[in-house]
Amino acid sequence: MKSFSEKAYELLRKVPKGKVTTYKELAHALNTSAYRAVGLAMRNNPYAPEVPCHRVIASDGKMGGFNGSRTGMSIDRKKELLRKEGIEIEGNKVKDFDRILFSGV
Repeated sequence: MKSFSEKAYELLRKVPKGKVTTYKELAHALNTSAYRAVGLAMRNNPYAPEVPCHRVIASDGKMGGFNGSRTGMSIDRKKELLRKEGIEIEGNKVKDFDRILFSGV
């Protein structure tokens, strides 16, 4: 049986380059409201960047929950990876959030 984290990573692999999803979207796809548990799974992601935790952001479009990541990835690195995928960021927020939100997880 897969762990909660493994299920979250499996879903996250479906988010294509140039798109983002949210902790809330992933939690709902896992039939839970445990958004923080999703955040913890992303924080402890041993498969980054193959499992693209940099594509998971807060529901308001802001970069969130990434400082202190065990993957060694800072907010600045997250922004850098998103920009390389064509996502525009203004301050700490994804620009055109509604347009690039991938909710098909």
